[in-house]
Amino acid sequence: MISRILLASLVASFTALAAPPTATSPDSMHVAKGFKVELLHAVPNETQGSWTAMALDPKGRLTVADQYGDLYTVTPPPLGRSDTPTIEKIGAPIGEATGLVWMGDVLYVVVCKTGRYESGLYRVTDTNADGALDKAELLRELDGKGDHGPHQVQLSPDGKSLVVTTGNMTKFTEVSSSTVPMVWGEDHLLPRMWDARGHAKDILAPGSVVYRVSPDGKDWTLLSAGNRNQYDVAFNRRGDMFGYDSDMEWDMNTPWYRPTRVTHAVSGSEFGWRSGSGVWPAHYVDSLPPLIDMGPGSPTSMVFGYGAKFPAKYQEALFICDWSYGKLYALHLTPSGGTYTAVKEEFVQGQPLPLTDVLVRPQDGAMYFTTGGRKVQSALYRVTYTGSESTAAAQGEAKLPEEFAIRAKLEAFHGKKDANAATIAWPYLGHPDRFVRWAARTAIEHQDLNTWPVEQLKDETNPEALLTAALAGARVGGEKAREQVLKILGKAVNGPLTDAQQLEALRVLGLVFIRTGAPDDEMRGKIIEKLDPAFPTTNRVLNAELSQMLIYLGAPSAAAKTIALLEAAPTQEEQLEYVKSLRVLKTGWTPELRKTYFSWFLKAASYKGGASFHGFVKNIKDEAVANLDAPAKAEVQPILDTVPKIKTPQEVLAESLAGRTFVKAWTLDEAAALAANGLHGRNFDRGRKMFAAGACVACHRFDGEGGAMGPDLTMSGGRFTPRDLLESIIDPNKVVSDQYAPNVFTMEDGSQITGRLINASGDNYRVNTDMFDPSQSESVSGKKIKSIEPSKISLMLPGLLNTLKDDEILDLVAYLLSGGDRNAAAFR
Repeated sequence: MISRILLASLVASFTALAAPPTATSPDSMHVAKGFKVELLHAVPNETQGSWTAMALDPKGRLTVADQYGDLYTVTPPPLGRSDTPTIEKIGAPIGEATGLVWMGDVLYVVVCKTGRYESGLYRVTDTNADGALDKAELLRELDGKGDHGPHQVQLSPDGKSLVVTTGNMTKFTEVSSSTVPMVWGEDHLLPRMWDARGHAKDILAPGSVVYRVSPDGKDWTLLSAGNRNQYDVAFNRRGDMFGYDSDMEWDMNTPWYRPTRVTHAVSGSEFGWRSGSGVWPAHYVDSLPPLIDMGPGSPTSMVFGYGAKFPAKYQEALFICDWSYGKLYALHLTPSGGTYTAVKEEFVQGQPLPLTDVLVRPQDGAMYFTTGGRKVQSALYRVTYTGSESTAAAQGEAKLPEEFAIRAKLEAFHGKKDANAATIAWPYLGHPDRFVRWAARTAIEHQDLNTWPVEQLKDETNPEALLTAALAGARVGGEKAREQVLKILGKAVNGPLTDAQQLEALRVLGLVFIRTGAPDDEMRGKIIEKLDPAFPTTNRVLNAELSQMLIYLGAPSAAAKTIALLEAAPTQEEQLEYVKSLRVLKTGWTPELRKTYFSWFLKAASYKGGASFHGFVKNIKDEAVANLDAPAKAEVQPILDTVPKIKTPQEVLAESLAGRTFVKAWTLDEAAALAANGLHGRNFDRGRKMFAAGACVACHRFDGEGGAMGPDLTMSGGRFTPRDLLESIIDPNKVVSDQYAPNVFTMEDGSQITGRLINASGDNYRVNTDMFDPSQSESVSGKKIKSIEPSKISLMLPGLLNTLKDDEILDLVAYLLSGGDRNAAAFR
């Protein structure tokens, strides 16, 4: 009888002769110095499908999954050999997997239904001990499918349980326990707007979540919540969990857009995704911020480099896969306070390279990754180190900050009742580290209210402790705690507060009203009397929150002050923030204010953003019009009847630059000499204004504002000197970043298309050909592409500094180096 291995080999060989599949060549990839990528197997789509998941079996072989078909066992060739991998189909009745992991000799599979199998978590076993998996049991059905359905499964750090990740369109499953206090809500002070194209409408918290699951599939514990569509998690050697969450690209250039982001998913974490315009900003203290924003993309799998025969830096790195842009990043993490800081490095990049999974195989010290998904050409690759640095096993940090130990002590109380928990955690409510405060508050929120040592707040003078205690009470106290929470909050705001603490106070106050009801007229008047003199401030984020609160309260001055901010706002994100809030305001309007407000929509018709941007703008306008009475509507009817002239992004940019006069053709030496001694006593707000006036904002994101086709410049200060930064502006073609360079697609007929590949399905690619318009794309047939080469010409325009005066250049450079911190040294 012919063996299964030989039969599989013959079938693979016949298929290869009949229609050899093609895959992106490693020769065309950009790979980190000292590393080598090998193409081990180009997957024949007709017989082996498109691979989306991968795991190591007990024998060190690869178990891989076709998104629409079966599972396979792959035995890679030894290092240094060019043999074809041995591929065998697994006979158990299971497939369509998005996640795979082995626990001993048992394979666990997460299925996201595409045909034969129901979505859920399966256990696959060998029942007759013949070495072949033959039985698949559905342990828990999960109600979800498609790109936002059930995703990955991993082993917990101790190897005794599973960790399952699901997308935001997978219904929350029943849990037996939770480290996340199960008191979540949408928690919007002003009404949220659903996505203008209907995506995720009526999908509510907790969004995309992570569960810990017992091996028998019966006990499920919620570990982390509030992501949009997180695909996978990875654990470092200390047991810390990290995630890589997706963006909503249709939201680009709105204030609620947030890029793909890597998170430190500590115990009980909540990351604030809410549908539509309801995404919580990172400063909301009832959610946690990201470790790092990665920009637009499609996150898939992630893994630490442990076990790889790589230099120590890469053994300790967190590797993450971006499907859309074909990038495998290495994140280098450094402990800081109770969490980490992260620096990203592009490790492998190719076009197309739709990465789906990545793992390290300790048997040979190599890294393996797959490409595929959505029936695109799939392949298996291997990464090895060929450089001269030592590849001895790394040991990790010898010593961690003390906040790690504090956080661990507090996290022991998460998800359970303990008579001593509140007393032990209470002193940490005012800790300067946000992650320690999070751990302390979460521990307290899991306890009965009558165990909280609230009396300790009588002599408390630390506003952070008072604010955090008030936040906990607002979240779990209900109506019976309302008065006490407001009293604690009142004490907190009696003294001077930082901008961050003012934002906390506004959020807590908003939660009290959201969860326990609006204030009466007397309280409303007192709050307006307190807040109105402080509005506006010089802080753009604080202005947005003050405007929202005063609009909610119906403050008489809210319309005039917010319209003034709208007219002065240099970015469309800030403008849209005010316009969205003002849509529900019914008091304080004058005819001139209304005309100014509705005239904004004529200008906004030429703004660019994601696919939902103009739908959101239309819906804001429609809701604002619906709030007008008949006389008020008649006043603005001529504006409403005006058909706006829609300008191209290039026309808008030309008008912006035409409004400024030519100063000089700055050379690098002149600008660098100016910056050498001039970066002190600078003006933060003018720097931000120059970021918009110089057209930087059209393509680059900074501190939550701007385009996404160029690199996010928020962390420029950690990477560039003033001269480096000026060189990249004055001579953008000198070094064209592989990461953000457009590609030139040369077609078989000789024609060329220049742009960035942003999506793929089967043999069709979507290419963005206009950096100023993220919603614009063209369909390109992969079968008609002759070659894909990076462009040598930067998309960035030269001469952008030529309309800026000395002080304006200095303010712009100081702003870009500040990371968005208006208290940075350059502004003192």
